[in-house]
Amino acid sequence: MSLIDADDLSRLLSGQHTDPFGVLGLHEVDGQLVARVFRPGVAEVEVIDRKTGRRAARLERIEGEVFAGAIPRRKKWFPYTLRMTEGTDTWVEEDAYGFGPVMGELDEYLLGEGTHGHLWTALGAHVMEHQGVLGTHFAVWAPNARRASVVGNFNGWDGRRHVMRRRGATGVHEIFLPGVADGDSYKYEIANGDGALLPLKADPVGFGAELPPRTASVVRDLRNYDWNDAGWIAQRGKTHAIDAPISIYEVHLESWRTVPEEGNRPLTYRELAAQLVPYAVDMGFTHIELTPISEYPFGGSWGYQPVGLYAPTSRFGSPDDFRALVDAAHQAGIGVIIDWVPGHFPTDSHGLGRFDGTALYEHADPKEGYHPDWNTLVYNYGRAEVANYLIANAKFWLEEYNLDGLRVDAVASMLYRDYSRKDGEWVPNKDGGRENLEAIDFLRRMNEQAYAAQDGIMTVAEESTAFPGVCARTDAGGLGFGYKWNMGWMNDTLRYMAEDPINRRYHHDKMTFGLHYAFTENFILPISHDEVVHGKGSLIAKMPGDDWQKFANLRAYFGFMWCHPGKKLLFMGCEFAQIAEWNHEQSLDWHLLENSAHAGVQTLIRDLNTLYRETPALHGLDSKAEGFTWIDGGNANDSVFVWTRQGADGEPVLVVVNFTPMTHHGYRIGVPRAGHWNERLNTDAPLYGGSGQGNPGGRTADPVSAHGLDHSIEIIVPPLACVVFTSSDAKAGS
Repeated sequence: MSLIDADDLSRLLSGQHTDPFGVLGLHEVDGQLVARVFRPGVAEVEVIDRKTGRRAARLERIEGEVFAGAIPRRKKWFPYTLRMTEGTDTWVEEDAYGFGPVMGELDEYLLGEGTHGHLWTALGAHVMEHQGVLGTHFAVWAPNARRASVVGNFNGWDGRRHVMRRRGATGVHEIFLPGVADGDSYKYEIANGDGALLPLKADPVGFGAELPPRTASVVRDLRNYDWNDAGWIAQRGKTHAIDAPISIYEVHLESWRTVPEEGNRPLTYRELAAQLVPYAVDMGFTHIELTPISEYPFGGSWGYQPVGLYAPTSRFGSPDDFRALVDAAHQAGIGVIIDWVPGHFPTDSHGLGRFDGTALYEHADPKEGYHPDWNTLVYNYGRAEVANYLIANAKFWLEEYNLDGLRVDAVASMLYRDYSRKDGEWVPNKDGGRENLEAIDFLRRMNEQAYAAQDGIMTVAEESTAFPGVCARTDAGGLGFGYKWNMGWMNDTLRYMAEDPINRRYHHDKMTFGLHYAFTENFILPISHDEVVHGKGSLIAKMPGDDWQKFANLRAYFGFMWCHPGKKLLFMGCEFAQIAEWNHEQSLDWHLLENSAHAGVQTLIRDLNTLYRETPALHGLDSKAEGFTWIDGGNANDSVFVWTRQGADGEPVLVVVNFTPMTHHGYRIGVPRAGHWNERLNTDAPLYGGSGQGNPGGRTADPVSAHGLDHSIEIIVPPLACVVFTSSDAKAGS
């Protein structure tokens, strides 16, 4: 009886065997049970009966690292271990080829169909008990690979040791490795269709990663985190409704605050839970939005070129540490949104590019599969398994990390096949058009499944074009997002603010144009990281004039923004007028708060958030035209804007903004109600660093018509300022 076929032996030794489970482990041969083991680095191998602890057989070395032998008096498989000897050392270990499959038929069917709603429960690395033994189950999709192996710190990174079992037509490879536990590092060694080895690949569904610049995946056990945020989860839907106040603080964790005493290292997730969360609460924000958390190799990408979509970056701690940050935010009444990047992925050799030797996740044709703007690859949204991978990832963050929302990056780049491409550099859709029909379908299905997966969440599109129906329901032909960033408003208003006040009269429409489309989508007004980087300068640096005027301009702009229809988003540092352009490699300049002008801006943001949250007129009808009325939107000569906001309760708020350094005395403004109007907030107040001009005590409306209204008030309009009035003891004007 031959203990092993010569061809099997040759292929095992060379690492070319495509079905090692058919050879290694226990097998019946000519009526006898034969054990075969591939194990480098040992001199002797014995098979031990796990039940009795007795030796069942001593295997002989056939050649190289291959051992084999017949098991006397045994014909059926039995649970066993292997006793290894090398020199004077003897130890017992489990045989990975003594374990059966883990993945069930339903998982395999759903994966093959591209409809596995919880794909991460089937693929990736899962710590578990299998056949009574603790270890980790690995599964990876690589349909065009000749073989796939798990390599790691537990097997000397030797791809011959743990070649995986291929599961049917799905192209999934799996193996259970006993003894592998949370914290072990691993990658996949994949041989392409020709048998050539590819660069080692990180796990596309890996839950953890090594600290960059190392690139291996890390086994992480996601079970059994003890959440304490049930109260928040139960009511969060109200906080995301279009009639709710939403004010978002955008944060890049690595540069928000550092620890000078320890080489300016960034804060950990748990330190951020103790510092960032209370700060957001104190400042009155309702949400924190984090630049991408998915593991990314290059810090200079700020997370926008992720490799490990299922792994929170290890820069700040473990997955449970990240959960602790989210948990702390929820317990403090703060929602957490992450930026999510399904639009492209980097070409790093350990990533998804040509994962099994073919264009698996990306398009093969660079006209469809390559992003010229970012030197990255584009997902093939028309491939069912790829769309499933991304949609499941969206659900993964919402379900496993209790996140409240996903802000989807660069949606415009996904919607159009000719995005940032010249004629002849893109492929039209099946109808000859420029729309990416597959990406549109993917986004619709992602939104449908995300909203169905978790109650009360929200999705947000960073979409810079006029693509119709971004926030419309998918059954009405829309994309199904909850909110959309208003990029047009941001661009227009910042261009206006950069103008010298003497010239602003010629650009008046930049501040009013946004109201022509303000209610076509559920908008968020974004002053994001993109506006304070790449040579654009900080927000305060965009403002004209001397130092006093710069701060006054910024305060007036913030007043304009917080009183304008739309939810709010502000990037970190802007809330205290950071002077320097944002640098992702260093902390914000918190010392600036020792200066009263910077502290004044911070106080203003805190007060604006309070006013915004407590005043229904400023948020209740954000997405409806009846929530906004121009009193005077055409005074270009004075660069003064006057409007009212109304809530569902009918209580109006009057807003007056002056974008010149000229003070206007006796300025008469029509008001919708008789009675008294209180000055609720004035960005020119000394508290904020202003000159102190205003209307203390408020003004009582006169029965004098102005701006087409029967009543009016006469006020002082401070220089470069926003003044907010609310009515009291008032009745509707006639």
